[in-house]
Amino acid sequence: MMTPQPVRGTQSLIGEEVDRFHAVIAAFNRVRRLFGFKRVEVPVIEHTEVFARSIGETTDVVSKEMYTFEDRGGESITLRPEFTAGICRAYLSEGWQQLAPLKLATYGPAFRYERPQKGRFRQFHQLDAEVIGSADAIADVELLSLGDQLLKELGIAEGVTLQLNTLGDAETRDAWRNALVEHFQAHRESLSEDSLVRLEKNPLRILDTKNPQERPIADAAPAIDEFLTPEASEFFAQVTEGLDAAGVKWTRNPRLVRGLDYYRHTAFEFVTDRLGAQGTVLAGGRYDGLIEALGGPHTPAVGWAAGIERLGMMIDKPEPERPFAVLVPVGEAAEKRAISILAELRSIGVSTDMAFRGNMKKRMSKASEAGAKYAVIFGDEELAKDMVQVKELETGVQRAVMIDTVFGLLRK
Repeated sequence: MMTPQPVRGTQSLIGEEVDRFHAVIAAFNRVRRLFGFKRVEVPVIEHTEVFARSIGETTDVVSKEMYTFEDRGGESITLRPEFTAGICRAYLSEGWQQLAPLKLATYGPAFRYERPQKGRFRQFHQLDAEVIGSADAIADVELLSLGDQLLKELGIAEGVTLQLNTLGDAETRDAWRNALVEHFQAHRESLSEDSLVRLEKNPLRILDTKNPQERPIADAAPAIDEFLTPEASEFFAQVTEGLDAAGVKWTRNPRLVRGLDYYRHTAFEFVTDRLGAQGTVLAGGRYDGLIEALGGPHTPAVGWAAGIERLGMMIDKPEPERPFAVLVPVGEAAEKRAISILAELRSIGVSTDMAFRGNMKKRMSKASEAGAKYAVIFGDEELAKDMVQVKELETGVQRAVMIDTVFGLLRK
């Protein structure tokens, strides 16, 4: 019988890899508490229409990458490819509107059927932060500051650039979209089939083209600044002034876009060159029309997501988890007594493991390999005197102490 293999694009972690993963999550939790973002949980599965309506039927995510299946009740169900849509669905269906404005944070697995490569998996994990119910520029500043602080907390802010753009308000976006359609229509003969489809359904996405033959056409397209309304210009100025006041460095990227119509105003990416090719480590924007697209009332919102695996690749090697003490019992009677000592040490908050195999030398070797600060050694001779030997592994200093005092000693 063949040994079962993992599903392609999934991973099982142990040792340093899992330490990196959880170091990112721990930093995220520290920072989101500093900023007052409340933790939420949303389902891994949603009705397919939640993502089709929010991410867009014409996007590669919906058309090619989603894990979608029909359940036993005949309903179309999808494993989440991202968090925002499910959070917005919960905002509507769970009565969260009465709590607005909300600062929310979560993390967990997401799923996309795409070609696995370094830092990219079919089951991957994201950090996610959202501000829902605030139309003020300060919400954008708060969210961007959260992202900036997270990268600093992780020690990877150096070499990361915040690229920022405005997509304007609805009036701005409509005027710009019309100008883009006119521009790309004039170059129809030079556009690929994919771009011709986008021209009909989502012309802003042509600006993102990776096709080298189309780049000159995209680069020559009208810039959004030509169409910004005074209100949209003022909103972007408030965001940039807020970032300057918060000490968050940024650079303008007028070609940074979000294709779907519900995106408004701020769009941003934190970009690094530390992963080889230029890569995005954290990205988001303002999506004032998304909850409306899901059938709810007009609700302003802004959010970002970041890949845990990608961030984990960039951080310094974290300190592994280590027991504070390791028990080294020698002999049958000592092993029996060790169980109660182990339980009591753990009950008072002392992380403790036990070396319970091999001779004395092997057991001491296990204690050292575990990275423990102390080894607690005892055999029949020590037990007869109600004593143990406590050895500080780094210095080699060892002393005999009464069993009933070892708990207070290690707790200190």
